[in-house]
Amino acid sequence: MTAVSVPSTATSFDLGPARALSCRECGHETPLAPEYACLECFGPLEVAYDFGRVRREDIEAGPRSIWRYRGLLPVPSDVESHPNTNPGHTRLVEADNLAKALGVRKVWVKDDTGNPTHSFKDRVVGVALAAARELGFKVLACPSTGNLANAVAAAAARAGWQSVVLVPSSLERAKILMTAVYDGNLITVDGNYDDVNRLAQELAAEHEDWAFVNVNVRPYYAEGSKTLGYEVAEQLGWRLPDQIVVPIASGSQLTKVDKAFRELGELDLVEATPYKVFGAQATGCSPVSAAFKAGHDVVSPVRPDTIARSLAIGAPADGPYVLDAVRRTGGAIEDVTDEEVVEGIRLLARTEGIFAETAGGVTVATAKKLIESGQLDPDAETVLLITGDGLKTLDALGDRVGPRANVPPSAEAVINALKD
Repeated sequence: MTAVSVPSTATSFDLGPARALSCRECGHETPLAPEYACLECFGPLEVAYDFGRVRREDIEAGPRSIWRYRGLLPVPSDVESHPNTNPGHTRLVEADNLAKALGVRKVWVKDDTGNPTHSFKDRVVGVALAAARELGFKVLACPSTGNLANAVAAAAARAGWQSVVLVPSSLERAKILMTAVYDGNLITVDGNYDDVNRLAQELAAEHEDWAFVNVNVRPYYAEGSKTLGYEVAEQLGWRLPDQIVVPIASGSQLTKVDKAFRELGELDLVEATPYKVFGAQATGCSPVSAAFKAGHDVVSPVRPDTIARSLAIGAPADGPYVLDAVRRTGGAIEDVTDEEVVEGIRLLARTEGIFAETAGGVTVATAKKLIESGQLDPDAETVLLITGDGLKTLDALGDRVGPRANVPPSAEAVINALKD
């Protein structure tokens, strides 16, 4: 393939309010470009902005998608005019039945199963695609634990781009099929996600016209998670919740939801009230939870072993920043066993009619554990992020659910079965 020549000056790109890339460690700024590591200290880069004036009424007049927040994202001003999956604007469910079951006053469920490929990853991929187009890329690529694979393959198909998607060969079959159906380039790799991610970084260095959404355009991609925080605040009537529980994979979602809440306060779009951020992990892959409990600032990598495969990242890139956000807001990080994950899935389904994948089971089960330990305030308004659809992880339920009975075709048999 022919490498794309990428201009070196920030003024070459229309990325909305994005001003530069800023190092999260040393603060050094570099012009907008497909870069993800600081040239001064090798720290991770994130997008810095000059927002100007942003008004609620302008946001509310926007499209029913994440593009209503385009004035807060690193995307071109004409982002809506290009073919994309238009993710976002998913429902915020008033979960009174779940609240009662958990013994708390008020719970809201942010149900992101309603996105185009049924997970929050459509949000981050939408922003990554828009930035990648502006930066001159033509191929959309990623390493993935599943949901991102679905979102990249679908977004590339919609945009008329090629896609290259790398996933562990042990991934849930439903997620493999859901990626393959878009007819891009799906490659399964023998190894876990961390092995796949290392391979993606090698390929990104060799193919300059491939936009690996969570590698060489990661600073832009990560900003898509902010839209979850924006939507929660807007759907609550332009206010922040008291506390929010977020599942942790790479950790980027948690840190960006926190960033969104802070930005909304700084821009006077909401009252900058205190809030607490809580992190949720599966015990079989809980390096950030372990670091939090030990009082460490460094997250030690682990080898994942959990049914919550979408969260099975043993070396989470944003781990240290998750610790910072949780500690700064007065939250906590907890982890739950695979058995508790399944019970979390079932609890949400039977109380609110929402079928979550294993990551959602982690969130619900962790919230329950945090309430029981007294770390989550039962009188505070709580939001739970449900980030993916349960149809993607049916194998996790095994034989734990099924028909109440099998009966002959008679009313009497049905009634008798209901009595048992």
